[in-house]
Amino acid sequence: MRLDKFLKVSRLIKRRTLAKEVADQGRIIVNGVAAKASTNVKVGDELTIRFGQKVVTVQIDDLQESTKKEDASSLYSVIKEEKLASEEI
Repeated sequence: MRLDKFLKVSRLIKRRTLAKEVADQGRIIVNGVAAKASTNVKVGDELTIRFGQKVVTVQIDDLQESTKKEDASSLYSVIKEEKLASEEI
């Protein structure tokens, strides 16, 4: 499954176009390698996503073409979540 589609289906990122932009900016790492939106992901892959001042690392547990909002979080498990220190100017 494409990375941008997984992010949308799992509701880690709400819209696929936004997921594509985030990936193209180099803010998503799959198994230690910077990933593009078209990168294929599979069960067991580890994603590190940088959202502004937060970095979330998740592991893919399941892949589905679509899912209900209540079931979206079952597609992944959060390994760690950390806040980045804000840089002072």
